[in-house]
Amino acid sequence: MFRNRIEAGTKLAEKLLPYKNGPLIVLAIPRGGLPIGAMVAKALNAPLDVALTKKIGHPYQREFAIGAVSLEDIVVADNVTVSEEYISKETSRIREILKTRYRQYYRHTSPQDLKNKTIIIVDDGIATGNTLLATIAMVKKQEPSKIIVAIPVAPSSGLQLLKSSPNVDEVICLYEPVNFRAVGQFYGEFPQVSDEEAIQWLEKTNTSKDTDTRKNK
Repeated sequence: MFRNRIEAGTKLAEKLLPYKNGPLIVLAIPRGGLPIGAMVAKALNAPLDVALTKKIGHPYQREFAIGAVSLEDIVVADNVTVSEEYISKETSRIREILKTRYRQYYRHTSPQDLKNKTIIIVDDGIATGNTLLATIAMVKKQEPSKIIVAIPVAPSSGLQLLKSSPNVDEVICLYEPVNFRAVGQFYGEFPQVSDEEAIQWLEKTNTSKDTDTRKNK
């Protein structure tokens, strides 16, 4: 369906052009969402930032998200029946990882202020949507004016979950396959994105935008 993340991001940006030059921020999910976010941010003339959150996996099925953690907050699903001790330990462990990522991603800059902005959250695709929902809940607490989720590919079940969220104003998805097994099956090239590559996308995109802004003054 998509040659790589660059092509997917470029096609996704075309659907988002009505938001160009508005008071918006493109918020990418590390790490695979950064190439997507870079293409969208460039097309919309918007700053690019990252959602520094990480899912809390179920103790018996780590890939299944029961919540998510940021440096300041935690969201846990209402129907979760795991112990508070497990949640506490996982929160502490995850925050150490996020602290490291914060130092890496923001070595030359600071996080964007999301208040009263249109926030476009992008990733290279979703499976269940559970992790993204928790991230959206955290973004909502920063009082943006609107939250838009934009993804190249997702199953109908994941999309319905996002669309039914009271925190999401709009969901844009390019491809909703019937037979969905994993996000990577819809990309010709789907290499893992390292932290170093993700940081390069973030810094290069925002440096380019700053340069263009100065030229237009």
